Amino acid sequence: MVIDQHIGAGFLRIRLRLEKVERQVQAVAPPSLVQFVMRAALAVPFWKSGILKWAGLFKLSDTAVALFTDEFMLHLPGGPYHFPVPTVMAFLSGCGEVMFPMLLVLGFGTRFTALGLLFMTLIVELTVPDGWPIHLTWAAMAFGIMAWGPGRISVDHWLKRGAIGPRER
Repeated sequence: MVIDQHIGAGFLRIRLRLEKVERQVQAVAPPSLVQFVMRAALAVPFWKSGILKWAGLFKLSDTAVALFTDEFMLHLPGGPYHFPVPTVMAFLSGCGEVMFPMLLVLGFGTRFTALGLLFMTLIVELTVPDGWPIHLTWAAMAFGIMAWGPGRISVDHWLKRGAIGPRER
């Protein structure tokens, strides 16, 4: 009986220490910071790809058009198939890859922006099917942002707080 109490007290001490360490670890990763970092992490690869598609303001680079015309293929059943209207696809891709990351980092229209990047991730996966490990990571981040929102470090949060009057809070 005394041994059982001693063991029980030992487990209690271990549990309390673990809970203390867990709280310290959680303090390093507050939800708003995690949400901001996740938004930035998802934005980076799309931004980097997007800026390479432009040769000037609203002027696509020749490389972007050539990629959508000759290189990029949609890997669908019975395919692969060339992209329809490659110049339009390059333009839309370039616009999305520049605008969505900017909006995402700012946290403006965040859930809809994450949905747009999720859709783009699907298109990228259909174009480069062997890249699924990284595409899965992008999809997971987009889903996380869509589920939990932008957090406090965002324009969406500030707009929402400003839209709610002092009595409504």
